[in-house]
Amino acid sequence: MIARISIIILLVTLLPDIYIYRRYVKRRLGNVWARIAWWLPTLLITVSTISVSLTRDFAPHNLTLFNTYLFITALVVLPKLTFVLCSLAGRLARRMLKLRRNWGNYVGLVLVLGELYILFHGTMVGTDRLNVRQVTIEFDDLPKAFDGYRIAQFTDVHLGSMKDELMLRAVTAIDDMRPDLIVFTGDIQNMGPDELPRFAQTLKRLKAKDGVMSVLGNHDYSRYVNLPLDEALRNERLTRDFETSVGWQLLLNDNRIVRRGSDSIVIAGGENDGRPPFPAKADLKKAMRGIHAKSFVVMLQHDPSAWRRHILPQTNAQLTLSGHTHGGQISLFGLRPTELVGKEDDGLYAEGKRKLFVSTGLGGFIPFRFYMNPEVVEITLKKTNK
Repeated sequence: MIARISIIILLVTLLPDIYIYRRYVKRRLGNVWARIAWWLPTLLITVSTISVSLTRDFAPHNLTLFNTYLFITALVVLPKLTFVLCSLAGRLARRMLKLRRNWGNYVGLVLVLGELYILFHGTMVGTDRLNVRQVTIEFDDLPKAFDGYRIAQFTDVHLGSMKDELMLRAVTAIDDMRPDLIVFTGDIQNMGPDELPRFAQTLKRLKAKDGVMSVLGNHDYSRYVNLPLDEALRNERLTRDFETSVGWQLLLNDNRIVRRGSDSIVIAGGENDGRPPFPAKADLKKAMRGIHAKSFVVMLQHDPSAWRRHILPQTNAQLTLSGHTHGGQISLFGLRPTELVGKEDDGLYAEGKRKLFVSTGLGGFIPFRFYMNPEVVEITLKKTNK
């Protein structure tokens, strides 16, 4: 991950420091040791960036050290970069408008304070604020016996960077819902199945009348580690086996029928169906095998972009449940970065009478959330044409 952008990181680390040092620091720091102290953080970040970029995998396996590197880099680099950009803009405005002061410096300082608030809040507060989102979704063709049927959805737990206490609170919140069905819509891990066993007892607590059903997400295929194909496939099997061992029904392009008397609905699950570079392993024809054309179908699919690309044109699924986006993990004045790359990134969407719900999930590869809190979702299905 860092290797792809290492040159950019090095440039935004070094260039702002050179600017600030030459314009504001050099003449104030006559002592050589003070100057060394000024450059030391930049030197450490430069060395760390080069070291991290040399890893063959998506990220180093020690995620604690990796996330510490990311936090310190953001803490040191982003404020300086913001200040320098504002200062340069202020210098230009000063020349063009004949101003007495460089007001860009003051604007930069205000923005830096805002960045520091976002960084500390998102890292130390936002990741612990669990939301229980309640959603009611209405359908004309919902079987009568399923009016009021409740589904608990959770997604994107990323156990390699998940806090034990947050996972326990999420499981407790789901238990308190007393749902008819629990669904997990992918990304149980970050890098590989070695992250999973310490959460086994917590996840085994999840119980519902119609069980727990799950699908795989893009992180669950162990392709973020540079391994020979046979080892990657072995890790993928271990991930699948873990989900089965905690009592989940893993749907790999498969489906299950849930019955209430003479009525029924179908829970179908497709493997991850992402755009490159994400895995595209869904087989919707197989996932919908044996399903009557008039059946009410709930489709589990990790990547919501598959809804318009494949699920709407190729299936009759009335409801699709997804995750993957994390809502960009940041919401600033109601704006999310994931809105730039996908129409459906958070919440409920409709195309005619068919609907998609996207949960922003519980965790993330990078443990950071700013006003995009971890969530579990209680979905209530309602019949409108009674």
